[in-house]
Amino acid sequence: MRWTLKPKPDYDKVCSIQEAIKVDPILATLLVQRGIETYEDARMFFRPELSQLHDPYLMRDMEKAVRRIEKAISEEENIMVYGDYDVDGTTAVAMMTSFLRERYDRVTTYIPDRYGEGYGISFKGIDYAHDNEITLIIALDCGIKAIDKIDYALEREIDFIICDHHKPGDNIPRATAVLNPKRPDCEYPFKELCGCGVGFKLIQALSAKHDETTADLTPLLDLVAIAIAADIVPITGENRTLAYFGLQVVNQIPRPGIQAILSQKKKPYYNTTDLVFIIAPRINAAGRMKHGQYAVDLLLENDADQATKMAQEIDGFNAERKTQDKEITKQALACIEDNEEQDDYSTVVYSPNWHKGVLGIVASRLIETYYRPTIVLTKSGDQITGSARSVKGFDIYDALDKCSGFLEQFGGHKYAAGMTLKAENYHKFKEAFEHVVKENIKDHQRVPELAIDLQIDLKHVSPRLFRILSQFGPFGPGNMRPVFMSSDLNDSGYARLVGEEGRHLKLSVEHGQTNGALNAIGFNLGKRFDLISDKKPFKAAFTIDENHWNGRTELQLKIRDIKPC
Repeated sequence: MRWTLKPKPDYDKVCSIQEAIKVDPILATLLVQRGIETYEDARMFFRPELSQLHDPYLMRDMEKAVRRIEKAISEEENIMVYGDYDVDGTTAVAMMTSFLRERYDRVTTYIPDRYGEGYGISFKGIDYAHDNEITLIIALDCGIKAIDKIDYALEREIDFIICDHHKPGDNIPRATAVLNPKRPDCEYPFKELCGCGVGFKLIQALSAKHDETTADLTPLLDLVAIAIAADIVPITGENRTLAYFGLQVVNQIPRPGIQAILSQKKKPYYNTTDLVFIIAPRINAAGRMKHGQYAVDLLLENDADQATKMAQEIDGFNAERKTQDKEITKQALACIEDNEEQDDYSTVVYSPNWHKGVLGIVASRLIETYYRPTIVLTKSGDQITGSARSVKGFDIYDALDKCSGFLEQFGGHKYAAGMTLKAENYHKFKEAFEHVVKENIKDHQRVPELAIDLQIDLKHVSPRLFRILSQFGPFGPGNMRPVFMSSDLNDSGYARLVGEEGRHLKLSVEHGQTNGALNAIGFNLGKRFDLISDKKPFKAAFTIDENHWNGRTELQLKIRDIKPC
């Protein structure tokens, strides 16, 4: 792993913010690194306000979308809320549906079947709408490339409002309204909303027409926060504000479905990491292993007892998902070795027998071993379908675009995408993708980077420092949890391997005789045990956290990497 120490910020700026808000140099440095340079910057950073959210009518087509929904309600039309089967899509559908049903009862939901229909708007979904006399579909987290599907709907006198955040193609669908901040002709000031976030802007616009305030919409923000965390969008700007208030809802007044999931993993406080690792996998598991509608139903359920039963069922889907992704990862690693592709610039693996629902997870797992752009494929009907994941700095969407001659369709983001291709094009596509990656990836992008905020002495690690650092959250892309580095460390003699097959490293870290030792855990660092045994000096990169165990809470370092001094 390549450690990169962030440049020291301007000294005068550090001194200025240190004096303005009365913090120590460590905290002042971290703030300036994040662009927080004045008292007002700090106030808005530590205490976001809903008033910071942009006017939703700055988004292109927003007025059209609001007018069409109000027309549908006034003329008693049937409305269908349609969304993708992942976390962003299902939370968006639950959010929009709960908002509309409080005001209007002719609202139904639709999540496409991952295996029978695939990603995005489907002909089957439109046929369902037509058969049920639905005349307006609100599509969330999908639709920006559904040119032919929207035309098909228009032929059946069904209107569409699209709320999407994926990159548009050359043409925009002929929907009544297409809400997407990434549209080239959209001047909305914040471009990084997730699909659920775009849906929330529509809700914000609708409520403003009826003199409701954004604060009245706060109960919906738990779903927005979960989508932001799960979809790995930058937690800056509007996303930070939405996630901040959404986490308050998760912790203080969660909806029954969320409460039912969290009751299995009780903690004093849930943060964005918990949204990613506790809630998101379970919501995703419904669409991966069964059907995304299970997740929507759970998120809409108002009865606590029923929500508990539904959450237990979804937990079963998640257990099945874990078994599948572990086994497929093992098989995929064997494919790479059998084909002697360990030194390639990319990974493209295929088996007709792999479970389609876990391909993205497997791609991420493979990157942990072979750090490079990765695609995992399986058979789907008479075609091949799969998921792509990338490494820092490499645009996998652009790489797929360069290979699009071998693809039937593809879509996604810079770091994650999906695609479909004909079976006869598999080998040509694999060769083309390897060539594109080899020609475009930089050497430094082939080595995982650990960005370190600051080098500090271990004696500065304290409960007070942890408390203030916690207020830097919500953490995520664009505002990661601060990573520190310390040198000349020793294990106090209690280091041991823990976890399955000794994968993790548990130790007690000290720096000379100053300030005692601090407990530490290094996940997946069991292989570094020899670097710290026999009191060898080492340097470590770490975050500061708390460990909750048997009713006790104590400071704990989470070791990200270890190197010899």
